[in-house]
Amino acid sequence: MSQEGVGVNLETSLGYLLKEASSALRTAMEEVLRPLGMSVTHYSCLELLAQRPGLSNSELARGAFVTRQTMNVLLQALERDGYVTRPAEAPVGKVLPTRLTASGRRSLQKASAAVRSVEARMLADLTATERSDAFRILQSMIHSLHGDNEPA
Repeated sequence: MSQEGVGVNLETSLGYLLKEASSALRTAMEEVLRPLGMSVTHYSCLELLAQRPGLSNSELARGAFVTRQTMNVLLQALERDGYVTRPAEAPVGKVLPTRLTASGRRSLQKASAAVRSVEARMLADLTATERSDAFRILQSMIHSLHGDNEPA
């Protein structure tokens, strides 16, 4: 019986290939972060806070692609381990803005170097033009899936 018309052809599906690339990237990142005592989510949280200090739990969760509950558990652990600080009371509303500590920044520097090495390995066989094209194409896919039809 022919598979034609049934399901998705995994050998030619761009979506499947993209998911496979995402999985390979995450695995490679986990491998370099594990010796630093971090997961990809842990690293993502620290990187987001370095670039956007004071983000709320909800904003961090969205940026790290996890649930608010998962981020809350991570933030409690990061605070306990001295990587981040959060005020005991919200300065405005209910949001407890989170900030990196000096220890968190030092830990992030090591993790960022490790993650950059993974990205460099991933892109090593691409020319500058191919990298630029891939970046533009991926941005366009994201915009399309979010319903934003304006070009990237």
